[in-house]
Amino acid sequence: MPYIKKFKIPLLWLRRHTSDREFMLVSSVLVGLTAGLAAVVLKSLVHYIHLLLAYGNRLLDQPYWLVVFPLIGILLTVFLVRVMFNGRIGRGTANILFNISQKSSIVERHKMYSHVLTSGITAGFGGSAGLESPIVVTGSAIGSNFGRDYHLNYRDRTLLLASGAAAGIAAVFNAPIAGVLFAIEVLLIDISITAFIPLIISAVVGALCSKLILNEEILFSLGREEHFEAGHLLFYVLLGLLAGIISVYYSRMATRVEELFEEYQTKVYQRAIVGGMLLGLLIMLFPPLFGEGYGSIRLLESNQAELLLKDSWLGFFGTNEWLILCFIGALALVKVFATTITIASGGNGGNFAPSMFVGACTGYFFARLVNLLQISNLPINSFSMVGMAGILSGVMHAPLTAVFLIAEITGGYTLMIPLMIVAASSFALVKYFEPYSLDTKKLAQKGQLLTHNKDKTILRILQIRHLIETDFQPVSPEATLGELVQVIANSRRNLFPVVNESQQLEGIILLENVREIMFKTEKYNAVKVKELMQKPPTTVQHDDSMGDVMKKFDESGAWNLPVLEGDTYLGFVSKSSIFTKYRKLLIKTTNV
Repeated sequence: MPYIKKFKIPLLWLRRHTSDREFMLVSSVLVGLTAGLAAVVLKSLVHYIHLLLAYGNRLLDQPYWLVVFPLIGILLTVFLVRVMFNGRIGRGTANILFNISQKSSIVERHKMYSHVLTSGITAGFGGSAGLESPIVVTGSAIGSNFGRDYHLNYRDRTLLLASGAAAGIAAVFNAPIAGVLFAIEVLLIDISITAFIPLIISAVVGALCSKLILNEEILFSLGREEHFEAGHLLFYVLLGLLAGIISVYYSRMATRVEELFEEYQTKVYQRAIVGGMLLGLLIMLFPPLFGEGYGSIRLLESNQAELLLKDSWLGFFGTNEWLILCFIGALALVKVFATTITIASGGNGGNFAPSMFVGACTGYFFARLVNLLQISNLPINSFSMVGMAGILSGVMHAPLTAVFLIAEITGGYTLMIPLMIVAASSFALVKYFEPYSLDTKKLAQKGQLLTHNKDKTILRILQIRHLIETDFQPVSPEATLGELVQVIANSRRNLFPVVNESQQLEGIILLENVREIMFKTEKYNAVKVKELMQKPPTTVQHDDSMGDVMKKFDESGAWNLPVLEGDTYLGFVSKSSIFTKYRKLLIKTTNV
């Protein structure tokens, strides 16, 4: 479209008249600004949907609306996905990891806005899922398509993709350090020092954008500052181990619930109705499950957990301390089901905010239990905050992100030591039982989690069709030895494919196997090529993965293998050309 081309002109001029490094710095600012604005739109969308539904705080006072609204939100999300996005939008961080490793960091354009719209509706109507994974997808799509539009290479495109994700996280939480660490721990893994600058710039710009526009009034910001007491060290270690156990429970139960909904993959509206009704039932029993849960975290952090029972049927029994404790413990366990049902039934969201919710409940439960048993006098608000880091670390497999995120959003830098202890303890325990995070488990099971292995990632980027060599001289199976000798004399190769009239490969001729007979002129007309040819050790299909091709090279011991499309001969692929291309890509991607 003409106006899009005009918009690109200044940046295209800048691309031609600046160095790659300078253009990347400018790009990181623009990607950070755009991702920050996307986060602002998403947070505002959820906020104003809540205001609309609350209708002056009158509508949500009726408990049955808490049951109906999440069902409506899931149905609306499914409808939009079916009508506007062909039924598939690719949810979660795992989808971005898939794009990085198997699609050369190219993310579909519609993801720059589809996740904002659908997750905003899901969460706005009370779906029990977070906004962070959708904003990661949105920011990644913005960075990827910026790099794609301005013809950046794989390395720079991947870096901008990660910069967009960092800006999104930074804008949602006003936590630029956590945004940078998330991009490094989850998306990039292998990174050089030079790549930090674009990530930092994007994260800072995204956070500033959100702070200037929203002034931190829409989502929570915990300002209470606590202090670490060395006498509580053992209790923080125990909390970390408990958080690890809960994280394993979270990961495994979420996987099982998802498997139950796979039966309804083709019945999307039936799946949405079933999931919406189940979610409504859970919210009816546990009203704090409505929405992301940040309001509940505030109450736990400020030691006002009794208010969570306000609209619950358990409120009938009063505010007995043991009843409150059991209710909070049940919330930590049931939130897993509410979140997974929301997502598996067709809603859009992630496990970031739910992990924080479960962590706050876990920390509160642990500290209050210790206090009620009069074992010690633990600060409940501190343990609630630190518990969030424990579950985040265990579920997301991102301990550094968890530590600095909680420190930034709570102003709790004085709790850095317990944050590290709890996050590290939880992560170590979870890693033993669950090698992969909740978001990456399925990719790993399919053998598609390649971003954590640079060799496999580069092999995946390589494609057979770009490596086919066609300068091998084919010969007919009916050709005579004399005609073969003539072909050999005019070729620089020592291997010759035997191809029939239908362009089907029947065999190969190796120069070393005919060297003796080719000088016997008396046999030039008596011997046919089909008598001299041999079967190739194996063949390669044009759409084989490079991993499969390298396995065939290893098993056959060959240096060149014929490439076919079905039965049709296309050419050869050589091990040397693969190694050469691999080395070039390794150089390009090493400095990401």
